Amino acid sequence: MPFATFRSVFALMLREMSTSYGRSPGGYIWAVIEPAAGIGLMTFIFSAGFRHPPLGTSFPLFYACGMLPFLMYGDLAMKLAQVLNFSRALLEYPRVTFVDALIARFILNVMTQFMVHIVVMAVILTFFSDDVSIDVGKVATAYVMLIIFSVGVGTLNSFLFVSFPVWQTSWAVLNRPIFLISCMFFLFETVPEPYRSVLWYNPLVHPIGMMRDAFYPYYNPTYVSVTYPIMLGLIGLLVGLFLLNRYHRDILDK
Repeated sequence: MPFATFRSVFALMLREMSTSYGRSPGGYIWAVIEPAAGIGLMTFIFSAGFRHPPLGTSFPLFYACGMLPFLMYGDLAMKLAQVLNFSRALLEYPRVTFVDALIARFILNVMTQFMVHIVVMAVILTFFSDDVSIDVGKVATAYVMLIIFSVGVGTLNSFLFVSFPVWQTSWAVLNRPIFLISCMFFLFETVPEPYRSVLWYNPLVHPIGMMRDAFYPYYNPTYVSVTYPIMLGLIGLLVGLFLLNRYHRDILDK
């Protein structure tokens, strides 16, 4: 990374940190509280109606393996989608490019999400779970699938949101059912046909399945495709970068 680009990215990261986490009391603490509260709420609700989760004996661990990847996707994809609006003033400077803004938001938010995941999982594994055998390779694979797909969606939407403002509202509406059909609350195998075959095309089902496979050695999600979400993410990334490179100046001049 050239030195000028490094300085731009670092400056954009500092600005992002101060605006996103420096204006509210607690700052980064709220980034941890949000998923922890969601996992706690789901644990309370489902443990009241069921004796044990679909896998293992720990409700918090089961729901954390689904909720943490989903929240990472939502946060990373949306932060990247808002990059032109958020950094519009700085992009007027010739030394600052849209690629710098994308890289800065990507690095900061991935680091933040990793911090949140480590803290939440450490607490769950210490206080709310029996001994587990974690497959680090499968955890890494799940994150690679998730990050590439999220970056592809966010980069493509960063162009679409500013070029077609109605798409931002439409995307929010279309994205809401994803919360219910990404296998956070249930296992993919429990869905009857023909719905299971349709559900397979939800890209988030695959990294969540891989994440559960990493924490439950006896779970064998044969439906998981590593290439499918990665392929979609790379397509979204390449198309998004092409459109931004071609039209971002026209967008900023509006």
